[in-house]
Amino acid sequence: MRMSPPALPRRVAAEFIGTGALVAVIVGSGIRADTLSQDIGVRLLANAAASAIGLGLLIALIGPLSGAHFNPVVTLSEWWSRRRTGGSHEVLAYIAAQLAGAVTGALLAEAMFGRVPGAWATESRSDLHLLLGEAVATAGLVLVVRGLGHIGRPGLAPVAVAGYIGAAIWFTSSGSFANPAATVGRAFSDSFTGIAPGSVPAFAAAQLLGMLLGMVLAGVLYGTRGAAAEPNPAEARRTG
Repeated sequence: MRMSPPALPRRVAAEFIGTGALVAVIVGSGIRADTLSQDIGVRLLANAAASAIGLGLLIALIGPLSGAHFNPVVTLSEWWSRRRTGGSHEVLAYIAAQLAGAVTGALLAEAMFGRVPGAWATESRSDLHLLLGEAVATAGLVLVVRGLGHIGRPGLAPVAVAGYIGAAIWFTSSGSFANPAATVGRAFSDSFTGIAPGSVPAFAAAQLLGMLLGMVLAGVLYGTRGAAAEPNPAEARRTG
């Protein structure tokens, strides 16, 4: 039996909670890794593993409710690819919830580890090679999400999207933020996963460029027709 998509307020709440939980996992695991080891490789491995596992679980739990976007890039690419159905008010509501959730998640992670919430990050990430890495990371994410829809396998999203993000944290120079909302949230944590506020606009621009590239690549590989029919309308909007 098909599940009817929840009303917009419930979907927006799901995006807020899911994005907040995701950023809390990312930032919290980074803070924990900082306390356990001074080896950058060990810290990166711990953060990548926790982020991928947390993302996969959240997609599985929240996907049937809101599509589990947790990411303005995914919201925008899905809206555009579906020929802008659903209305701009839904897109704006999703993005507002994602931004608020990301900031809340970062502040929660700081508080959980006894740190003063709200301290700005000091890690500058403005070098061109980092922006290139971020564009590549975001393009790959969009390609994975769109590709799963086109081949009719959205149910693989918890594994595929989480697996891609876990790998991209390692193979991209930027560490694969691939998410403008999470990038804003991470500016509120002066930790291993933080990004200085001054670097946020350039990172967001690289992510939007990566979104466009990912959509072009999906069009080249799968054509411009809509995604294959899916059993659950909400699950068609899944991401990480």
